[in-house]
Amino acid sequence: MKSPFRLPWLSTGERKAVSADQGKGGAAVAEVKMAAGVASAFAVLASEGTAHWSGRSYAALARTGFMRNPVAYRAVRMIAEAAAAVPWLAYEGVAEVADHPALALLLRPNGRQGGPDFFEALYGHLLLSGNAYVEPLAIGGSLRELHLLRPDRVSVVEGRDGWVTGYDYRAGGRTRRLAAEAEDGRLSLLHLKLFHPLDDHSGFSPLVAAGAALDLSNAAAGWNKALLDNSARPSGALVYQPKDGGNLSADQYQRLKDELEAGYSGAVNAGRPLLLEGGLDWKAMGLSPKDMDFIEARNGAARDVALALGVPPMLIGIPGDNTYANYQEANRAFYRLTVLPLIARTAASFSAWLSEIYGELRLEPDLDRIAGLSAEREALWARVGAAGFLTDDEKREAVGY
Repeated sequence: MKSPFRLPWLSTGERKAVSADQGKGGAAVAEVKMAAGVASAFAVLASEGTAHWSGRSYAALARTGFMRNPVAYRAVRMIAEAAAAVPWLAYEGVAEVADHPALALLLRPNGRQGGPDFFEALYGHLLLSGNAYVEPLAIGGSLRELHLLRPDRVSVVEGRDGWVTGYDYRAGGRTRRLAAEAEDGRLSLLHLKLFHPLDDHSGFSPLVAAGAALDLSNAAAGWNKALLDNSARPSGALVYQPKDGGNLSADQYQRLKDELEAGYSGAVNAGRPLLLEGGLDWKAMGLSPKDMDFIEARNGAARDVALALGVPPMLIGIPGDNTYANYQEANRAFYRLTVLPLIARTAASFSAWLSEIYGELRLEPDLDRIAGLSAEREALWARVGAAGFLTDDEKREAVGY
């Protein structure tokens, strides 16, 4: 492998010699030649490289996004917690059924999770992978529990006609085949997914669209941490300028390099004076305003992550983005444009799925219990209440009763 660094103080012949030594595996020889070739002039190393992007699998997005990026973590948590906190209403036709068994099931889906915990995990799966899988557990022909399956453990099984025939679930060293359609009075696996333009059977995660912004944000954080570890300033260069000419020997070069790494690098040694021998001079490298622009680049990446997930940047505390007049307006937009559409698609999927067991069923979110929309509900009640041309029954229907 050729060295990515160019050595401007070497002649063309010396460069070829160094490259040949590296190609033969002679890394030590190449380093000696580099040391011997250090001239008395100041030299700069210019590197060539390409951008490195993290993976886009569920595990990669979970690690680089939810587990390492504070903006993605907070945005996903905000959406999942807000959506999971909304209570459900059950209807048979136009009549509300307050004690419907489906509501009791959704309030306590299984013995280890309550309703909010269950739906928070479900919405988290949707946001991180674009897919969520719910497995029903029936005992004696009666639906008793609902369990979430981790998306990265589930794979879609296609038939010859391209339609889904089942799902393979891998856990504990075993693989189970789950039916894609209800049979013998038993519910099938429920697969919720977000729209994917290039996949007929799997969903598309919003974090995939924000993948470049995630990598940029994480890289900026890593760069800033490395800068702080290096005394909050970039490295400089030691210049060897002896009066009688000559170069550093290989042993002198290695000893100087080891002493710098051991005694003068890291946050512990910040501000420690550098003791130089004869002929050595320290040239500090400064950061230009363009180099310091990484702060704005990181804020821009954070805004892109929030945009992909549908969270107003103002709610996460990202500076420089005051699209909404105030926090309350941004919160209403968050519920109307992000949380409620996610709940509505989930309610429609659960309604159609559970109707195979309970008969005609329609699940809807209880909008009166959403604190973020209280101002809108008050305005609606005031308008309907002032409408003298409506009867009391018509007014009740207009506000959702």
